[in-house]
Amino acid sequence: MVRDTLALLAQTLGKQLRTNTAAPPVPDIPRTLGKCLSSGCYVASSCFMALAVLFAPSAQGQANEAADRTESPYFYLPGGDPGVDALPLKSTDVEVRVAGVIADVTVTQVYKNEGARPIEAKYVFPGSTRAAVHAMNVRLADRLIEAHIREKQQAKREYEQARSEGKTAALLEQHRPNVFQMNVANILPGDDVRVELHYTELLTPESGRYRFVFPTVVGPRYNSPQSASASERWLAQPTLPEGTDSPAKFDIRVQLDTPISIKEVDSPSHAIATQHSGERRAVVGLAAQARQAANNRDFILDYRLAGDAVESGVMFMRGRGEKAENFFLAMVEPPKAVPASIITPRDYIFVVDISGSMHGFPLDTAKTVLRELIGGLRSSDRFNVLLFAGSSSFLHQHSVPATRENIDKALRLIDRSNGGGGTELIPALHHVYAQDKPEDVSRTIVVVTDGYVSVENEAFSLVRRNLDQANLFAFGIGSSVNRHLIEGLARAGMGEPFVITRAEEAAAQAARFRQMITSPVLTSVRADFEGVETWDVVPQKLPDVLAERPVIVFGKWRDAQGAGPKQLVLEGRRADGAYRQTLPLLEAQGINEERFSALRHLWARQRIAELSDQENLMGDKSLRKAITALGLEYSLLTQYTSFIAVDDRIRNMQPDSATAVDQPQPLPQDVSNLAVGGAYVPGAPEPQTTGALLVTLSMLAMVARRLSRQRRRHMTL
Repeated sequence: MVRDTLALLAQTLGKQLRTNTAAPPVPDIPRTLGKCLSSGCYVASSCFMALAVLFAPSAQGQANEAADRTESPYFYLPGGDPGVDALPLKSTDVEVRVAGVIADVTVTQVYKNEGARPIEAKYVFPGSTRAAVHAMNVRLADRLIEAHIREKQQAKREYEQARSEGKTAALLEQHRPNVFQMNVANILPGDDVRVELHYTELLTPESGRYRFVFPTVVGPRYNSPQSASASERWLAQPTLPEGTDSPAKFDIRVQLDTPISIKEVDSPSHAIATQHSGERRAVVGLAAQARQAANNRDFILDYRLAGDAVESGVMFMRGRGEKAENFFLAMVEPPKAVPASIITPRDYIFVVDISGSMHGFPLDTAKTVLRELIGGLRSSDRFNVLLFAGSSSFLHQHSVPATRENIDKALRLIDRSNGGGGTELIPALHHVYAQDKPEDVSRTIVVVTDGYVSVENEAFSLVRRNLDQANLFAFGIGSSVNRHLIEGLARAGMGEPFVITRAEEAAAQAARFRQMITSPVLTSVRADFEGVETWDVVPQKLPDVLAERPVIVFGKWRDAQGAGPKQLVLEGRRADGAYRQTLPLLEAQGINEERFSALRHLWARQRIAELSDQENLMGDKSLRKAITALGLEYSLLTQYTSFIAVDDRIRNMQPDSATAVDQPQPLPQDVSNLAVGGAYVPGAPEPQTTGALLVTLSMLAMVARRLSRQRRRHMTL
C-alpha cells in the first residue's frame, strides 16, 4: 500500500512541476522515487514522510477550496441557466468636462435584463481615489428617480425593504475610496435601467503636465487572513479568465477648457481622437479601433499647456444664501530644487512584490524600474532589497554600500525572480521596520507592487506609526493598479506615489524619483492668510514639498476686520536657507453655482480623507460619526454613507423569484490567471516551497544513488 501511495504522490508531484511554468527545472521525480520504492519499505516510508511534510500546505489548500471560493476572487463560469446567464451590465459611458484644474465627471451605467426572470444585478467597479461622488440618479423607462445620501446601514435597510417589496431600487456603496459597488434590484425581463453617477476631481499637475485618469477595472485582490476586512464579500468578485474581453461596452469623452493654450494632448493607455476648437478647447474620445477591449486598463489622458505653466494662485469663492459657506483652494507652484552637491547620503530599502499577480508584464516592468533606481544610486548611498510574496527575505542582513559589485548582485537576484504565491504586504513591512538603522542616517523605503491586496488600512497605519524611522515612496506597476494603496502608502510615508502602466515609462519615472528624493525642496512648510480669517484648513499640517508638485491647501474663510490686503504667505526652509512666497487673493467674479459646488465637494472630500487617515492610524472607528456627518451634510459617498434610489411602484409581484447576478470583471491588461484565487489556478511556489522541493529531491536522489551502489556491491559478491 505504501508503494502505491508513493507512486501516486510521485505522479502528482511530477505533473505539478511539469505544468508549473514558474517552477525551476527538476529531475524526473517518478523515476527517482521509483528507485526509492524498489529499495523496500523503510526507504519508502522515509520518502513518504518527506513528501507529506512538503505537501502539507497544498493538502490544506485543497481542503479549504470551498472556503477560498467565497473569500477570494474566482473565475466566472456561466451557470447554464439561459434565464439569467445574459450579464446585465451592457455599457459604461463617461462624460468629462475639465475647466481649469477641476474635472466634472458623469458616469452612466446601462443595465438590461435579457433573461426570462427578474434579476438583481451586482457590480463592483473602480473609481478615482480623488473623486468626490456627490450625486446619483436612476432612469427607468420614462421616469427619473433621484438618489438620496443616507447613513450606510440605513441605506442598506431601505434597499432590502424595497427589494423585498418588489420595487426597483439602486444602492451605491463605497468599499474603498477607489472601489464601489452598485446593486440594482428587481430588474424585470426587458427592463433597461440607466444609473448616472456624478463626481468632481482636482487635477494636480506634475512637471507642468496635467493628467486625468479614469479607472475601468478592479484588479483581483489577494485576501490576506490578517486583513481586518478579510470577510468582506466584495473581495470575492468573479473574474473573467485571461484574454477574455468584457461583454460590456465602454466609451469616454473628455472636453478640455483651459485658461491658456493647449500645447499637446496624448494618451499612454488608449488610441484617441482629438478635435480642437480654438487654442484653449479640445474634445477627446476613443479612436474607433480602441473601443474594443478598452475597459481592461485605466484610461489616462495627459495634456500640457503652453509654456509648461502651472495654474498657481488661489480660487477664492463666496457662497450664497443665509447659511452659505465660503471656500478657497490654493495651488502654489514649488520653488526650484537645490543643487545635488549639498545633498546628504541616504539608506534605501527596496521592497519588491513577486506574488502571482505580478507574474509577466508587471514583474518584468518592476525589474526595469529597479535596474534604473538601484543603478542610479550614488556611491555614498547604502541599500538593501527585500523580495516578498507569501514570505519575504532580504538580500543582505544589513544595508550595504552602493558599489558596482553590490548593485550587480542585487540586479541578478531580481532578474531571477518569477511571480508566484500570495501577497503578504504587512509581514514584509514589519520585516523592513525591524531592520536596525543608525540614528544619523536618513532612510527611504521604496515599495514596488501592483497593490492587489485587502490590507490597505493596516498598511497605512503601520507606515505612519514608523514615520520617525523612514519616509516611503510607492511604485504601482500595471495597467490597473490599486491606486488607493499606492497613493495612501506614499501619503502615510510623506513620500510620493508613482504609477507605471507601460514598460517604456520606467526610465522617466525612475528619473523623476531620483530628482525628488535627492532632497525636499521645502521643509517646515507653513501657509498663513492675511486679510481673511480661515478655518477647517486641510491638510492641517503641510508635508515637505517635493520637486515638481505644487502645494495644495483647502479651507473655509470669512472677511477679517481691517483693510489690509488679502494674501497667502507660504514659508518654509530650503537646504540653502529660508523661503517665503506671497500670493494675492483675488476673489472670483461672476462665479457660477456649478463651479462653487465643485469646490465645496472637493474641500469635504479632502477633509474626509484626512479624517480617514487619522482613523486608520488609531485603529478604531472613533471618527465614524464625524465622517458620516460630513458625508450627509455635503452629499458625499464615503465608507459610512451610501446613495439609495427607490422607485415608488411595485413592479415585481414575486420578489422572492429574483436571481442575483454578479457582473464579472475582466482581468487587467497584462495580468495573468495567477492573480486569481489559488484554488483554481496553480500558482508558482513560494521561495521557501521551492527550496523545500529542491532539498527533498536532493535527499531522494542521494538515497537512490546509495541504494544503487549497495545493489551493485551485492551483485558483485
